Amino acid sequence: MKKLLLATVAIVAFSAPSLAAETTKTVGQAPPSFYLAQDTATLKCQIVEAQPAAGSSMKVIGAAHATKASAETALKADKTCAK
Repeated sequence: MKKLLLATVAIVAFSAPSLAAETTKTVGQAPPSFYLAQDTATLKCQIVEAQPAAGSSMKVIGAAHATKASAETALKADKTCAK
């Protein structure tokens, strides 16, 4: 009887972590970001989804925005962009 009880406890102890609920998470993907990028030659700004590479003719204005609507609001409010 003790062997059966000990075997049952061991099985439950080792299987309990595999039955635990996992939170959903995105693996290998960053949340979408929108950047306000300014062309250094023309001073015109646009909204881009990828951060401009270092050394390119585009520079990031401000911080990344979580939504496109937020980026559009920042574009309208920015004074350094040529209209």
